[in-house]
Amino acid sequence: MSSTEVEVDELDLKILDVIKNDAKLSVREIAKILNKSPSTILSRIKKLERVGVIKGYATLIDYSKLNYQVTAITLLQVEGPYIEEVEKLLASEPNVRAVYDVTGEYDVIVISLFKTVSELDNFIKRLLKVPHIRRSITSIAFRVIKDNPNIDKRLI
Repeated sequence: MSSTEVEVDELDLKILDVIKNDAKLSVREIAKILNKSPSTILSRIKKLERVGVIKGYATLIDYSKLNYQVTAITLLQVEGPYIEEVEKLLASEPNVRAVYDVTGEYDVIVISLFKTVSELDNFIKRLLKVPHIRRSITSIAFRVIKDNPNIDKRLI
């Protein structure tokens, strides 16, 4: 087991399978689905939260319905000693959905959403003024085929 991996059993994985697609289910509803007592389910969920397997609960928003029509994928080359500093700056940007520290020719990948190409243009021009960003490549997604924070694979 790696140092970041936590110990979970089959019941923990069953609970995660149930709630990953509907976090609004009550403890009582989860207990009924899994044929366990609500107190068992509650204690397991609390444990999964405490050890960081469950990081939080979120509402999944379809931003296209709020007129966010531009999904951008930006690859950045950053001067080595400043990668984490630049990543923190990017993570604080309101239109940024994700920041990935990656290997290869580029150091950082940024996924962001905008209502217009003009907003994206302003964002990229602002980024290129940030010291230590050497180069960027931005692509616009024509269609989003899948955008889900969870993998579909059954955990057990």
